[in-house]
Amino acid sequence: MDFDLTEEQQLLRDVTRDVLSRGDDIAGLTKAEPGWRREVWAQLAEVGILGLGFDPTEAGQIEAMVVLTEIGRQLAPEPVAQAALVPGGLIAELGSDQQKELLESVAAGETLLAFAHAEPGARVPSAEPAARAQRNGDTWTVSGRKNPVLAGDSADTVVVTAALPDSGTGLFLVEAAATNRQPYRTFDGRRGAQLDFDSAPAEPLGDGGDTAEHVARTVIRYQSALCSEAVGVMEEALRLTTEYLTSRKQFGVPLSKFQTLTQRAADMYVSLELARSMNFYAAMSIADGRFDPVIAARTKLQIGRSGRHIAQEAIQLHGGIGMTAEYPVGHYAARLTAIDNTFGTADDQLRTLVGHVGDYGTVSL
Repeated sequence: MDFDLTEEQQLLRDVTRDVLSRGDDIAGLTKAEPGWRREVWAQLAEVGILGLGFDPTEAGQIEAMVVLTEIGRQLAPEPVAQAALVPGGLIAELGSDQQKELLESVAAGETLLAFAHAEPGARVPSAEPAARAQRNGDTWTVSGRKNPVLAGDSADTVVVTAALPDSGTGLFLVEAAATNRQPYRTFDGRRGAQLDFDSAPAEPLGDGGDTAEHVARTVIRYQSALCSEAVGVMEEALRLTTEYLTSRKQFGVPLSKFQTLTQRAADMYVSLELARSMNFYAAMSIADGRFDPVIAARTKLQIGRSGRHIAQEAIQLHGGIGMTAEYPVGHYAARLTAIDNTFGTADDQLRTLVGHVGDYGTVSL
């Protein structure tokens, strides 16, 4: 298995890094509306990042992984996966020719999307949503509540999951203006919304019918995107920590001279490499057409464990300054916590894996 990036993927990484490296005060930026930079969004569109994966012959999950890792490293608030790549990829996969025309404006940065699947009270999004679709002749409506909807505060069009009248799960396109939208700030400074659908006009995605398999694939793709971002966050948190240990002095010598502290930093590096390897494995599996919930759960479990370890140690090794809002380490820790709690925590992934134990045979010695 080759874990080396191609020259094109390395170029994509460098271009993404250049676009995002503006030196903005991210903590201050996320307090203002809309919580991200429209000029950076336009630049991401200009270099083709917002349309990654819409044409699978040109780019796929590996390229998305490269971009999102850089987003995590920069702690960039732009909702690239939430408002473009994930819901856009679903439209590219299932949508009709007319619906796919929407992707041109998404890739150009003119239209924002959102994937509305999670519902209140559900720890892990279910393939059988409580929101319901109703057919009236040739038209459809959707009723129900979706929360949290990441990037739902600024979305123009929402891809919604809803239970079909007979059975199964359908996917629908709904104009955000037709919903009752309650936007909010998440604790890590990002944006989301609660969307209430009250007989909102809806258009079936593609040919309609039961799309439960495609919903499950989208959740796995979303989890992989979050894991890629988390790896970038962990990389930068570790870099900031080792840099601090080198520069900060105690008793006249750098903290990096204290063996116990360097050992803890080394353990952080081990956690990062475990997370990085699993992230590559998940992205490469998706790129090969394998949407395995077990692989997704194993990856997000390791990401959750590594993220928690690195976040806690980064703050501890920084001492008091690590707790301040003015210093970036706390913001990286908050983002890792938010990612762990999106589409199932590490504990939820364990429950998923326990449910698949019966899929394996026993080994006798």
